[in-house]
Amino acid sequence: EQLPSTLELAATAIVIASFLGLALGLLAAVWHDTWIDRAAMLVALGGVSMPSFWLGLLLIFVFSLQLGWLPATGQGGFSRLLLPAATIGLNYSAVIARLVRSSLLDVLGNGYIGTARAKGLSEWGVTLKHALGNALIPVTTIIGVQLGNLLAGTIIVETVFSRRGMGRLAVTAVLDKDYPLIQGVVLVSALGYVLTNLLVDLSYSALDPRIRHREAAKA
Repeated sequence: EQLPSTLELAATAIVIASFLGLALGLLAAVWHDTWIDRAAMLVALGGVSMPSFWLGLLLIFVFSLQLGWLPATGQGGFSRLLLPAATIGLNYSAVIARLVRSSLLDVLGNGYIGTARAKGLSEWGVTLKHALGNALIPVTTIIGVQLGNLLAGTIIVETVFSRRGMGRLAVTAVLDKDYPLIQGVVLVSALGYVLTNLLVDLSYSALDPRIRHREAAKA
């Protein structure tokens, strides 16, 4: 009964984290060693430095108590999902942003990128068309690991926002010494890790044509 709520929260949080992390990482890599790069990494540093419980309370204070745009706590509807998902997404986006930046800078130093620039492509065209796909391979791995963590690692956010989920269920099971329930939570979390890593492995061939060609040659 608790799994759908956690899956909904985890999926929304990963979408937010991926979007923000990719945007910040792209800006930092394209305008490397400029104020834009430093500003993007400062935002990422702030995101990874803030504890999730404090960030959650801050978002509640601003968007619920001060502005009145979103409900503070509870279950049901996208409006009640947005703040807890944003809390997790802002934390996780910092890691993604820093990895996107470093991975893109490595790829942009390769020889074929210089050839693409020599053909007259803009820096954004080179980055998006030729570099981003290869740079996303390590990023995809991190996103998969983060999604696996979220299946049983949302206890703080679920508590702050009074949401049901696997995290709170696991803590309740430990406090009540409900060993079969603890085993069930661990099993579901492990299964989530396995399925997530399988999807990540399958995505590699879609991101990098060299992997597809290598697999085709083996076949």
